[in-house]
Amino acid sequence: MAHPLETGARALETLAEAVGRLVAWLTVAMVLVMFAVVVMRYAFDFGRIWIQESVTWMHAAVFMLGAAYTLRHEGHVRVDIFYRRFSPRTRAWVDLLGTLVLLLPVTLYLLWTGWDYVADSWAMREGSLQTGGLPAVYLLKSALLAMPALLLIQGLAMLLLRLATILGVSAGPGPMERHR
Repeated sequence: MAHPLETGARALETLAEAVGRLVAWLTVAMVLVMFAVVVMRYAFDFGRIWIQESVTWMHAAVFMLGAAYTLRHEGHVRVDIFYRRFSPRTRAWVDLLGTLVLLLPVTLYLLWTGWDYVADSWAMREGSLQTGGLPAVYLLKSALLAMPALLLIQGLAMLLLRLATILGVSAGPGPMERHR
């Protein structure tokens, strides 16, 4: 039976996992739409700005909403010259301190500074229809808040898991240790 720290962490991680798996499908849609744009433009001399803009929206969603999934699976860039040689407990301390000192403050800062920007966009129901683009740009700008919120939740899950490792109540290795 898993320790409550791990149970809580795994519950928090389900959000990053679900969102990550969902937005991964946007990469397939992005390729198909981009292929259609190229064929329509060069074979039929036909194009629409809103179709091209949709590729940008999907690209933004994949990166912004998939960041927490990447963090959960430790797919981010890490220069681990020393880290890989550390014991699991020492790695847990490094991750815990990095989360407390870097990840959580940065995500809170992004939420705080982005709030007014996104709220203003929602207030004016910002769109790009005037130029033939997509309506509801405010939905895309909402990803500027969704990304740090998802990273914050995943960061809290990481804190719980690393704390479980430090306290010696961890039932098993995290994603990084499973892949070694």
